[in-house]
Amino acid sequence: MAIAELCGINNQTHNFNTMKTIDSIYINGEFVKPQGNQVFDLISPTTNKQIGQVVLGNEHDARTAIAAAKEAFKTFSQTTKAERIEYLKRMHKAVSRRKDELVDVMVEEYGGTLQFCRMSMEFTLSGFTAAIATLEKFDFTKKMGFSEVQLTPLGVVGIIIPWNASNGFIAGKLATAVAAGCTAVIKPSEMSAMQTQIMAECLHEAGLPAGVFNIVNGLGETVGAEISTHPDVAKISFTGSSTVGKIIAREASATLKRYTLELGGKSPNILLEDADFSKAIPTAIAAAFMNSGQACVAATRLLVPESRLEEAKELIQTMLPLFPVGDPKEETTAIGPMVSQKQYERVQGYIKLGIEEGASVLTGGLGHPEGLENGNFVKPTVFYNVDNKMRIAQEEIFGPVLSIITYKDEAEAVEIANDTIYGLQAYVSSVDTERARGVASQINAGRVLVNGLNHDPEAPFGGFKQSGIGREFGIYGLEAYLEPKALIG
Repeated sequence: MAIAELCGINNQTHNFNTMKTIDSIYINGEFVKPQGNQVFDLISPTTNKQIGQVVLGNEHDARTAIAAAKEAFKTFSQTTKAERIEYLKRMHKAVSRRKDELVDVMVEEYGGTLQFCRMSMEFTLSGFTAAIATLEKFDFTKKMGFSEVQLTPLGVVGIIIPWNASNGFIAGKLATAVAAGCTAVIKPSEMSAMQTQIMAECLHEAGLPAGVFNIVNGLGETVGAEISTHPDVAKISFTGSSTVGKIIAREASATLKRYTLELGGKSPNILLEDADFSKAIPTAIAAAFMNSGQACVAATRLLVPESRLEEAKELIQTMLPLFPVGDPKEETTAIGPMVSQKQYERVQGYIKLGIEEGASVLTGGLGHPEGLENGNFVKPTVFYNVDNKMRIAQEEIFGPVLSIITYKDEAEAVEIANDTIYGLQAYVSSVDTERARGVASQINAGRVLVNGLNHDPEAPFGGFKQSGIGREFGIYGLEAYLEPKALIG
């Protein structure tokens, strides 16, 4: 049997030249037909033409997947560190083998730029290697007082992820679950079905025991709700909006599930008085417009000293052409389309709102960039004369929209940075690294990047305030999948 037929991709290959129908889900080590029969159309964000469709699973499929994971947990929870490390290495190898294909499908289905998707793929692979590194030095048995404390796997984990960089979320969350000895049921976004399908094929090839991971395409109100409420699911790991995160937390509370919620953000980027703007401004543009602005960590509030506002404006206007918007398949494109027509309209609404609120448009504005009218392309827009109380400065837009906010002194910069319901990530630039770190320590955010755009897959990631609960990655992330048990006497 051909792999395409086995995996439920009818008479198609991953060359993206023909329409694809994905009509399988992955349960208990096999690609199977879902009980659900609702069909979701996959639309190219670059052209707004249909490129495929996916048959969605339903509550019955979610329950079947949970049952498979529950059964697998009985034996997988007893595996050794060495066995789990070997599984993680096999997962890494299988995904690595098809990384170019995974980049291509992300560009095609999601509209991510080649630049971003290649970087995202490296982050995806680091999810496995970081889990291995953490696991190698982690001790599941600790001595506390005169007691032995055993850190035991929680059970079945429900993994619910969004459409931006979906395979990275699958890799990071599933790798942590495997490292902990948990089993998983994954509900990806229905908008990422082609990406998920290849990822599922990779993970299938890795040869984990049946039921250790299960993947059910489906809607949040059906499959997601079943995972969030089912009594046999011990933990939810969710990445998405703060609004949906609150719903999941309420649903999980009925059975006292543990949960890790990585939610929205409105990240501040403070350029201190002494910052080298020739370096800090292009970094600020990259941080604001990463993933075409469709990133929870996008630095969409740029805080600059009043005395250097005109310099910042001039440099942004000069450097923005170095971040061209266009066809995401082109090597030079830095900003691609919004993932859907709905998301395009949302971003347009915020640009219109910013103008109505009295902010001044430095670059960009309403409508499509010239020549890109067929896709969901947005003009990269920068506002100045922005008050931090404006909605464009307080609400997550999820598009290439940057607000410049001025401050008088360092204390006011920190106050503005913290004046938000969010606290996921922040950025600080200064020629004096210690000064920048001193400011960073005052910002209420789970991560603060100092003088650059660095990522550490072993450092904790998660949010303060309404940006989430709990942490992912490294020891903190692993411990979120474990329950301490004290043996006294």
